[in-house]
Amino acid sequence: MGRNLKSGERLRPVDLARGHGLSTQAIRNYEEAGALPAADRTPHGYRTYTRLHARALDAFLALVPGHGHQAATAIMRAVNEGAVDEALRLVDEGHAQLLEDRRTLRAVENALRDLVPVRDAPASGDTFIGPLARQLGIRPATLRAWERAGLVRPRRDPLTGYRVYDGAAVRDARLTHQLRRGGYPPAQIAPLLAEVRSAGGLEPLEAALGTWRDRLSSRGRSLLAGAAGLDAYLRTDH
Repeated sequence: MGRNLKSGERLRPVDLARGHGLSTQAIRNYEEAGALPAADRTPHGYRTYTRLHARALDAFLALVPGHGHQAATAIMRAVNEGAVDEALRLVDEGHAQLLEDRRTLRAVENALRDLVPVRDAPASGDTFIGPLARQLGIRPATLRAWERAGLVRPRRDPLTGYRVYDGAAVRDARLTHQLRRGGYPPAQIAPLLAEVRSAGGLEPLEAALGTWRDRLSSRGRSLLAGAAGLDAYLRTDH
């Protein structure tokens, strides 16, 4: 947070930067991007800032942890251009994305509970679409459909063009098969598989669920702090 300012007090870029632990170049960049209102200029062309700019910078820095730099800039730019409704819509999008991420986490937790106790596929060598389909009791066309949906990712043999399923692809096919039998639609299976791949398998994913939940909670708190900072800026005389 910047220091307390008297109404009408003028600040140099270095004053505003030091008050927020930033560089003067960062202040200029934020102004040029629209995160700060345009600065007044002295007769010699030097920028001067006021309490309004300090409040704008406070709001922007409060928004960044929850929304990210790009979205926070878009929110502040909309406010500074007088498009407050657009700024609030962008804030709503951030909260909506967090809600969707929470739903994904819940779907992952539910899916893991519903899986039969079969762990990651062992590294038993590559296989092809026919043998894998027979192993799962499905048609090869089903595996091709799962591939088109991004659920299973076999590689292609460079000489024959045949699909080759390594251990990870077999694991994904088995997970997809179990979850489809459990009534999960592909739209819910896709984010689960993305998390499995990111974690490096089911066991690491299960261990990471607590960390994932904590990250979402932290982001929720950051969104609240950002909303409070934006509200304080909107209450400032512009």
